[in-house]
Amino acid sequence: MSAALRDAGPPALLPIDRLRDALDRWRGRLPRVPLHTPLERAGRLGARLVTPEHPTWPAALDSLELGAPLTLWVRGDPARLARLSRSIALVGARAATGYGEHVALESAAGLSDRGFAIVSGGAYGVDAAAHRAALSSGQVTVAFLAGGVDRLYPAGNDDLLRRIARTGLLLAELPPGSTPTRWRFLMRNRLIAAASDATVVVEAGARSGSLNTAGHAAQLGRPLGAVPGPITSPASTGCHRLIREYGAICVTSPDEMAELAEPLGARLDGEEPGGEAGRVPGDRG
Repeated sequence: MSAALRDAGPPALLPIDRLRDALDRWRGRLPRVPLHTPLERAGRLGARLVTPEHPTWPAALDSLELGAPLTLWVRGDPARLARLSRSIALVGARAATGYGEHVALESAAGLSDRGFAIVSGGAYGVDAAAHRAALSSGQVTVAFLAGGVDRLYPAGNDDLLRRIARTGLLLAELPPGSTPTRWRFLMRNRLIAAASDATVVVEAGARSGSLNTAGHAAQLGRPLGAVPGPITSPASTGCHRLIREYGAICVTSPDEMAELAEPLGARLDGEEPGGEAGRVPGDRG
């Protein structure tokens, strides 16, 4: 390492004491298992390690530039990664209200019927409702995990996540065996936003983690929508703030959510111009 720094020239040189301190800090964060252990765990699950050279690597993740994942651990058929090319992220509160879960179910079902893959984070509340609706509609749903693909978290969603692995995808940038932590959830959120054509926040309180996902979507220039809720409901405070202060589009139906991903009247069902889908209210032809 010292030789490499010398070859890089004076600007790259650091005092050797600082280098030792940095190495000591990072050494403590390294996994204390043999390097082949994650591969063995993945093999037992039938999980795959996919790199950017893989033909179905989600090219949308490249928009993260230096923050793009180096690899993805995939639990499920890697060919389904291609479905991310037409996908919408539905995210929201873990402690969702009945209203939030209802909207998530209806939205995911409607978008699935329009051919969109549903992306979320596998958590309780809005995430789980969106995944369940997509599974019931026979559409691919993708869950980005904060730990390894062998750490099905939260435990209460174990059955749901196993169903997603069978017919959809569980994805993680961390190797099998990695434990979910708070900062890993925040790190995971950027992948949800980058992989999807648009992000919709269904229900979110003032401190909901889904607002972090919305922030990543906005930074990446991805379309961002938010579902309004009762003005008396603290569970919708975050959505209202996104609309008021951050330019999120107010969306109230699967049609409006689909327009985020396919704007300017793009056809969702292959209908030719002039058909019913191309008319506006009051247009009698």
